[in-house]
Amino acid sequence: MKNILFTFLTVFFAIQLNAQDVVGQWNGVLQLPGADLHVVFNVSQNEQGAYIATMDSPDQGVNGIPVTKTTFVDKVITFELTPMKITYTGTIEKEEIFGTFIQGGHEFSLNLDRNQVAKIELNRPQEPKAPFPYNSEEVKFKNSVDDVTLAGTLTLPKGKGKFPVVVLITGSGPQDRNEEIMGHKPFLVIADYLTRNGIAVLRYDDRGIAESTGKFDDANSEDFSNDVEAAVEYLKTRKDIHKSQIGLIGHSEGGLIAPMVAIRNKDVAYLVLLAGTGVKGSEILLSQQKAIFKESGLTDEEATQRISTTAVLFNIISTSESNHLDRDLNDYIEKLVALQGGETQDMSTREYIEMQLQEISTPWMCYFIKHDPAPVLSKVKVPVLALNGGKDIQVQPKLNLPAIQKALAAGGNKKVTIKEYPNLNHLFQEATTGFPDEYFKIEQTFSPEVLKDMSDWIKLQVK
Repeated sequence: MKNILFTFLTVFFAIQLNAQDVVGQWNGVLQLPGADLHVVFNVSQNEQGAYIATMDSPDQGVNGIPVTKTTFVDKVITFELTPMKITYTGTIEKEEIFGTFIQGGHEFSLNLDRNQVAKIELNRPQEPKAPFPYNSEEVKFKNSVDDVTLAGTLTLPKGKGKFPVVVLITGSGPQDRNEEIMGHKPFLVIADYLTRNGIAVLRYDDRGIAESTGKFDDANSEDFSNDVEAAVEYLKTRKDIHKSQIGLIGHSEGGLIAPMVAIRNKDVAYLVLLAGTGVKGSEILLSQQKAIFKESGLTDEEATQRISTTAVLFNIISTSESNHLDRDLNDYIEKLVALQGGETQDMSTREYIEMQLQEISTPWMCYFIKHDPAPVLSKVKVPVLALNGGKDIQVQPKLNLPAIQKALAAGGNKKVTIKEYPNLNHLFQEATTGFPDEYFKIEQTFSPEVLKDMSDWIKLQVK
């Protein structure tokens, strides 16, 4: 998953704004242990004249992160990003801001100015470099169901013959064919390793991303499964692919999608689920929220209240009729705002409610919250390799691996291998905490142990 998927409903009160203009782009370099990170704050004003902002992290490939709270009083500007536990406070002197960046209790000096900073080169030692000992082909294939054309890369071992092949399925959020996130390209690393070991790999840009057509924001997991099935059908047309040895590797949401395709397409021969989900989406999101709050400094009472609020929202989404959903969510959020005293910080109550509705009632979010992968998994009859990192807080292994195993067993599938790696995070990096703010700092893109385990297991399936 590119981002942690949970909803924070935090209400703020109106403040007096200083008249000095801070609108525009502010750039700086955050010096972290072991890495420098380019940070951008984009400040604007709404119709009421209140300041609003977004944050970019270009080196991590992340743009437009909403700033929860923006205040500017007596030359002091403050940005708060509540979900990420980030606060920046600085003093404006002419065209510079001198301040402090705080995340999770750690403080770093960060000065901003109007000058754009060149993108920082990251050390990613696993990222493969040309020339490659295999063939690489740019391809396009069509999902006729949704009238979407997907663009990707097919890597093939050298030589003639028919090769086993895997389709890589990205996690949640708009992703390119390399599943680029936090300066890492895990799918590029996986494709390189498997192809060097005799297994062809097809990876492609999500619909509406990079060279693929379609609209990403209107799609849910079921729609994305049609894209995967189109990839399988495309591979079946190729003379260099072994049509009975087509497998799927899904990461995170991709691990939810792969079984959908497998139960309706007899040409899928095996599945690899990397941090795949085994319980309903609502449980996944609440477990993420609990893990974050545990480390956030909130009291038990505060954490319980916020989790309870989110659970009520999820229940509304799960039980409301589709034509009443927006109304029911709107009514509940209005009650929350009223309980906190009415007007919200930096925006009108109506704007705040609309922002929350847009976040939680997207086609993807509504589908994910309601979807239970267990009934689908129980229909999977092909071999399955399910892997999870022990420090994964996004798709937690103790919650999901037993559920995956139970669902597969319920359907009589005995060709199942389950493995948990104690020190790996959601991206399958060797990690210290497992929290997303660590992804960027880790030089390793993908665990070599997991790469070998996947390759060895696939070879056994296609032997």
